[in-house]
Amino acid sequence: MGILSNDNVVEVDRSGLVAGYVGQTAIKVQEAVQKAMGGILFVDEAYTLTRGGKEGDYGQEAVDTLLKAMEDHRDKFIVIVAGYPGLMQDFIKSNPGLTSRFNKFIHFEDYSPAELLEIFKGMCKKSGYRLSTAAETLVANLLTTSYEQRTEDFANARDVRNLFEKIIVHQATRLYDNNNPTDEELITITGADVMAEQNNSYAST
Repeated sequence: MGILSNDNVVEVDRSGLVAGYVGQTAIKVQEAVQKAMGGILFVDEAYTLTRGGKEGDYGQEAVDTLLKAMEDHRDKFIVIVAGYPGLMQDFIKSNPGLTSRFNKFIHFEDYSPAELLEIFKGMCKKSGYRLSTAAETLVANLLTTSYEQRTEDFANARDVRNLFEKIIVHQATRLYDNNNPTDEELITITGADVMAEQNNSYAST
């Protein structure tokens, strides 16, 4: 589109912008901006910059420094901030400078249960596992329930990854006492593995 001079994308979060001592935060922000020159500075979970409010928290200094850089280099790089919708609204409203500079918004809908299942199956394939028919049905049910009961902090693919990792632990636990598992057993996630996580989830609640 000719908007940017290069395809450079620099991704940071609070830890990449905020330091623990006076003066260091501004330096970290300036370094991130310089790396992003000509391209994009992507700030993930940007709302964490303005949610501190405690003495010794330099999140606001990071915001102030970033706003100045956006003004001084307005034609040289793009800043994209991201986070949960409600928290990002609070972030934007926390500073008049943010309200005036961030005026274009893109809302990404949560993945549907069917899409979440496809993500799960993709993780299985990438890691060399396969789902039994029973396991796939149970995973689909778990993801549907998670979707229907989701709150504002629903993490989409991150929640799927957490579920996948827990189920893999259950699979490894099930095979622990099997002294000579076959290759097929080692790569197969069964309904029992998924049920173990489902029962664990019920116990936790």
